[in-house]
Amino acid sequence: APQKLLRAMLLQVLYSVRSERLLMEQVQYNLLFRWFIGLSMDDKVWVPTVFTKNRQRLIEHGAVLAFFEQVLAQAEQRNWLSKEHFSVDGTLIQAWASHKSFVPKDGGDSDAGDGSNFRGSTRSNDSHICRTDPDSRLYRKGNTASQLCFMGHTLMENRNGLIVDAVLTRADGKAEREAAKAMMGKVVQARAQANVDIRISLGADRSYDAREFIEHLQGLNVQPHVAQNTSRRRSAVPESVAQSEGYCLSLQCRKRIEQGFGWCKSIGQIRQAMVRGLKKVEQMFVLNMAAYNLVRMRSLAQVRLQGAQ
Repeated sequence: APQKLLRAMLLQVLYSVRSERLLMEQVQYNLLFRWFIGLSMDDKVWVPTVFTKNRQRLIEHGAVLAFFEQVLAQAEQRNWLSKEHFSVDGTLIQAWASHKSFVPKDGGDSDAGDGSNFRGSTRSNDSHICRTDPDSRLYRKGNTASQLCFMGHTLMENRNGLIVDAVLTRADGKAEREAAKAMMGKVVQARAQANVDIRISLGADRSYDAREFIEHLQGLNVQPHVAQNTSRRRSAVPESVAQSEGYCLSLQCRKRIEQGFGWCKSIGQIRQAMVRGLKKVEQMFVLNMAAYNLVRMRSLAQVRLQGAQ
């Protein structure tokens, strides 16, 4: 059943099980895992290869996305979601591929033909492609080494630090801003359909300080609480916004979005994707964010319970 498969995938995230083969081995003898998945003592466990292939069924039916939305619906019922203040950020997810698989598209003799000798040669996404995972891109962020990766983006509400949207794209210099536009567009559209007239703010780091992005947010009637990038350039954030009290509060709350990335990379599975293909990696990314929300909501419930006592 699809729900059993989804429960098993959730266990793999929550308990840091590094492979599906090891997960199936633990389900064989772990009664807690069997109870959570819905397997009786006599039920057979999936063969690891069958379990892997069944992931495609969940992608086709959008089961992981529906699960993510159901988690948010529970948080909404408890009034844990802010409808006004949000933060956005992106992170790199290393692809399950090596530099040796990054070879010329035309099949030329550069890089020794098999990509194993690339020292001193110029390589780019325009001229090369990864044979192992064609959806991955060679990219680097900051002063780190370039790597074959994807880029995950999340939208966080600032009240309790819950992730309200998560998308995955190919890695490039504009992916963060384009994903932020799309996610905020859905928020504004939902507010318009609900006939709710609330001024929305969006906090972001200085990599989002671009004129076209700031103007797009203002066109959506969203306050651009973006950190100013004044390093040898002029910031696109208006001074009237930067001087406001809410601007400083948004930048302070924005840092909490890193907690989700940190949890999903240390406990979850997004430090390096163990699947290949944009759709499969996105499924894994959204599931990890849903698991993070569940852990966060458990902590919020305990705090509320202690406060009531």
